[in-house]
Amino acid sequence: MEIEKKRKFIINILYFAIILAIVWVILEWGLSLIMPFIIAFLISWALQRPIRFLSEKLRVHKKILAIFLVLLFYCTIGLLIALLIIKSFSAVGELIASLPALYEAHINPLIGKIYDSLESSFIRLDPELMNALDTLIQDSAASIGEIISGLSMTVAGAVSGAASSLPGFLIRLLLMVISTFFISMDYDRLMGFILRQFNDRTQELFFQIKKYIIGTLFVCIRSYALIMSITFVELSIGLHILRIENAFLIALLIAVFDILPVLGTGGIMIPWAIITFLLGNYSLAIGLAVLYVVITIIRNILEPKIVGGNIGLHPVVTLISLFVGAQLFGVVGLFGFPIFLSLLVNLNKNGTIHLFKMDESKESAESPKVNRRIMKRRRK
Repeated sequence: MEIEKKRKFIINILYFAIILAIVWVILEWGLSLIMPFIIAFLISWALQRPIRFLSEKLRVHKKILAIFLVLLFYCTIGLLIALLIIKSFSAVGELIASLPALYEAHINPLIGKIYDSLESSFIRLDPELMNALDTLIQDSAASIGEIISGLSMTVAGAVSGAASSLPGFLIRLLLMVISTFFISMDYDRLMGFILRQFNDRTQELFFQIKKYIIGTLFVCIRSYALIMSITFVELSIGLHILRIENAFLIALLIAVFDILPVLGTGGIMIPWAIITFLLGNYSLAIGLAVLYVVITIIRNILEPKIVGGNIGLHPVVTLISLFVGAQLFGVVGLFGFPIFLSLLVNLNKNGTIHLFKMDESKESAESPKVNRRIMKRRRK
């Protein structure tokens, strides 16, 4: 009996290892190829409920409503993106136009002060040391020139790469839009064909996974909305204490930026603190740095507890899954990996799979007894 349990456990482990390997290969190599169709399917799925509702109320055929709603969706999204691009270019243009005045008002006087202080210090040095410093300065200038030249070549290469990839992006975008129309019009027919390829047990498992993932995804969105709200409150209070103008608007923008896993709050707060320090406002720079450290510590403490508590994972497991998911798959892994682990735990609780032993009802009350029994067995 014990050997049979071990055999089943090993088979389950191998089964899910194979599934993980397949998922890894798909995400690593095939996801970029089929991404337009995946996005089209998700948009079509999201539009099915309003399509059915309007079809019943207005007595209009679903295909006609599908065409209309998909067209309305893409027009709305396109208008919002166009407005965002226009606003972004306008803001960048204003920033570039204000750079000369900013340089003359702040950066040039700062460079002059640094040069004067260095010059007054060099006057008191020995001639031999002055020659060595001159050589060092010349070498540094040459190195800076090479770095700038390499950076300009890198930027030019990035611009050239973006320009060369633009036709491919437009083709993918066109495929996504066309696929959305076709999938939305024949959604029920396509889903029926896919489900008919599986037996009843597999279909039941599919619907169970679908229901849990959708519910968990909304829970994750709610959790990160709570984290973003906490970050917004902290930033608003901190920036108000530092007497920053438009503190609430700036806090809102940084809180939204904080969702990004790589950049986060530091993508704005750290450059802001460095620029403020270079401009000579040392107290504000220190205040911004302290505020960033406090927000980062609080977020790293609260995020595993909030996200893990809402999706049924231990904070340590949630923290590991967040880090590993972000490292492997970026933003998709940041949200997807904890949801995947939570799905495994839920399926294990329901008895659909058997990966590990759990007894939540007695875990908290009997864990000391279980630990004592294990220790007694080891002693024997």
